[in-house]
Amino acid sequence: MKSMNMERTRQITLFLLRVVAGLLFLQAGGMKIFDWFGGVPAQYGGHPAMMSQTWIGGVLEFYGGAAILLGLFTQPVAVILSGEMAVAYFQFHQPGGAWPIQNHGEPAVLLCFIFLLLASHGAGSWSLDGLVGRKRQTPGAGAA
Repeated sequence: MKSMNMERTRQITLFLLRVVAGLLFLQAGGMKIFDWFGGVPAQYGGHPAMMSQTWIGGVLEFYGGAAILLGLFTQPVAVILSGEMAVAYFQFHQPGGAWPIQNHGEPAVLLCFIFLLLASHGAGSWSLDGLVGRKRQTPGAGAA
């Protein structure tokens, strides 16, 4: 009974981490490509040009964040997003100081490692990936 409760707690925690990370990422992408929340401030370049590095990052963040939020194709999407955050950290934050606290890169580092965790563990059973996996395991699934 105790291990069953612990497994349920793990699934709930993974679900909450995945949903919050996906929602935060989706919002960051929406700000860049759809000008949500006032868009990118002028001091940081304003609305990015289509196909620019910032715009491509926004597309990855919006659609990747949505996929993570839903738990859809979680592992491959999380690998890509973890890499995006590593690039963002080293390209934009690390030149501003040796430590994340100095260069304001804490969110990039945290999201990089959250996505790395999702890439290795998957979305969990409370996800579209989990639903698809259960459908595939059900005898007679997909039969006409």
